Amino acid sequence: MVPSNILVPTDLSERAERALDYACDLAARLDATVHLVHVIAVPATSVPELGVALASTMIDALVDDDQRALDNLADSRRSRCRIGERILTTGDARDAICETAKELGVDLIVMGTHGRRGLVRALLGSVAESVVRSAPCPVLTVCAPDHAHRDAA
Repeated sequence: MVPSNILVPTDLSERAERALDYACDLAARLDATVHLVHVIAVPATSVPELGVALASTMIDALVDDDQRALDNLADSRRSRCRIGERILTTGDARDAICETAKELGVDLIVMGTHGRRGLVRALLGSVAESVVRSAPCPVLTVCAPDHAHRDAA
């Protein structure tokens, strides 16, 4: 099956942009649509009442800034491929990416990896690995250039 809808999760990092560029190149060749999702992790713990207003203000500002950044990413690639949905959501990235893929009915997820290893990976986990294991469709991971060179050596 040739993908017609591709989801690209982004944390707005350079590695995620590299995955987006790869997805745009692929989408252009396949006449597919690229959808973007950005997930803001919001702590599930309760915040004292005094901090709620501050936290809410900070979250609102973060959402506004990240939405602008997401829109800029999409707009800067419109000449390369067809851009569809631009979704900004909150929660756990692992769950939100898979849920967005289901909701949009995407055929492929293209996402960057950080190439973490050892203790850092054990402590932080791997969003990409979790998505690969639980996604409703195939997942293509795009590693960072420094990671690719390190493994090739």
